Amino acid sequence: MNQADLPTDDTPLMSHFIELRGRFIRIFLAVLVVFLALVGFSRELYDFISDPLVALLPSEASLIATDVASGFLAPIRLTFFIALFVTVPFILAQLWGFISPGLYKHEKRAALPLLFSSIALFYIGVAFAYFVVLVPALKFFIMFAPDNVLPMTDIDSYLSFVMKLFLVFGIMFEIPVVTLILVLMRLVTVTSLADKRRYIIVGCFAVAAVVTPPDGASMLMLAIPMCLLFELGLIMAKLLVKTPKAP
Repeated sequence: MNQADLPTDDTPLMSHFIELRGRFIRIFLAVLVVFLALVGFSRELYDFISDPLVALLPSEASLIATDVASGFLAPIRLTFFIALFVTVPFILAQLWGFISPGLYKHEKRAALPLLFSSIALFYIGVAFAYFVVLVPALKFFIMFAPDNVLPMTDIDSYLSFVMKLFLVFGIMFEIPVVTLILVLMRLVTVTSLADKRRYIIVGCFAVAAVVTPPDGASMLMLAIPMCLLFELGLIMAKLLVKTPKAP
């Protein structure tokens, strides 16, 4: 028997790498297809994102491009971010397809609802940021501008601000899922979390003060939903996690 014919322990590992590479290629192609489908509407997409700011600016003010290529690159960057945003379910489905064969049945039953919930909560968080938080935050900045300063902003800076805001709210809306996972993993208990509720609420306000724009309205619009989402996570944990009975 040749040495090449002997089984090696690298074969399963290589097959996993090949599968993972194939899934990343599918993810890349999916993002690319969505990007190419939307790139023709990149200007309209940027107009949609910038409309809340433009509506608040004085009549003689507008968004500006401080770099020659900004007028072209900013809408393209936004289109790429939207392509990623749209393909999040497909991306997670590919990752789930890679991970799920190694899970037990009861783990799959627990993980699938968490996966769907995390996707839905992320989208809800981004929608909340755009439709509820963005306008008050922009009003704050424009309202406190000095009288002799005409409020105008670069399109790249505005895009970075909006993307950060959306990402923060999308992530923070995952609090119920994170709370439930911590309880399911036995890292914490529902009782211990409930006992520390006052500290967690203070922590929510502290985090909101750091990650949101420096105005009280934005902080409250993040901190209050964070507290409510934490309570939702506790309720879900109470319903889904069985507490062992004392002997």
